[in-house]
Amino acid sequence: RQFPGCGNIVTFSQFLFIAVEGFIFEANFGRKKPAIPIRYYFIMVAMFFTVSVVNNYALNLNIAMPLHMIFRSGSLIASMALGIIILKKRYSIYKYTSIALVSLGIFTCTFMSAKQVASDSSLNEEDGLQVFLWWLLGIAALTFALLMSARMGIFQEMLYKQFGKHSKEALFYNHALPLPGFLLLAPNIYHHAVLFSQSEPFQVPVIGLTLPIMWFYLLMNVITQYVCIRGVFILTTECTSLTVTLVVTLRKFVSLIFSILYFRNPFTAWHWLGTAFVFVGTLMYTEVWNSLGPFLARWKKRPKEE
Repeated sequence: RQFPGCGNIVTFSQFLFIAVEGFIFEANFGRKKPAIPIRYYFIMVAMFFTVSVVNNYALNLNIAMPLHMIFRSGSLIASMALGIIILKKRYSIYKYTSIALVSLGIFTCTFMSAKQVASDSSLNEEDGLQVFLWWLLGIAALTFALLMSARMGIFQEMLYKQFGKHSKEALFYNHALPLPGFLLLAPNIYHHAVLFSQSEPFQVPVIGLTLPIMWFYLLMNVITQYVCIRGVFILTTECTSLTVTLVVTLRKFVSLIFSILYFRNPFTAWHWLGTAFVFVGTLMYTEVWNSLGPFLARWKKRPKEE
């Protein structure tokens, strides 16, 4: 909130930390040969970089932030669709219904929470048809990024099936290979590093070390991001791309709910409805009641056996 444009230094710090940690403990200072050929990692990184750039650039094409967030919430549908087309997968009616419910719930909560950030004044100065055409181009960009992101998940799934599960290795290469790209953003990163250094001093609890508070925030962000992304990469080796997408989408949803509660944003009846859709859809996807039935049956029999 203090520096809204600090996204580049945050992302760079996360990538650098994960790359250094992986270079030491996973790559053994470059002496360990990757189990998955490195050319596949270059393909994965290219996909990831393309998705990030296109998603960010779409905001310059008259796409408002609410629409941007709603489109990204459609990743479950995209992942399922590509799984059917590319991997020839088929799902039960429960799976189809659950994905639809989760997507509808997130759509509802996002739509009710997001605020319009597009500048109306700038739109009024331009010709109506031209604005509409740029908006259509923005929609096309978002659709492309959505499908590319789903394709990347399926590509990972196929790699793990072919070469085995190597989550730590994938985590390292996916963060180390893009590092040279941050040279293009060096002036912006340096500018925010200077601003961070000028922030108010903060004494770290327990340690007693004093440092600018923005650097402390950044350190905490890097550590929590490392825990988060490592969990996601482990998940990609154990579950299908659709399940991983569901878990990551639910994480975003929980972040949205936490943001509403912590920052005291309005939580309307529509939010409750969206929340209900998400939880019912998640329970349907995991088929929790199918597992719960036998468990309860065993639990009821247990006292008699003892």
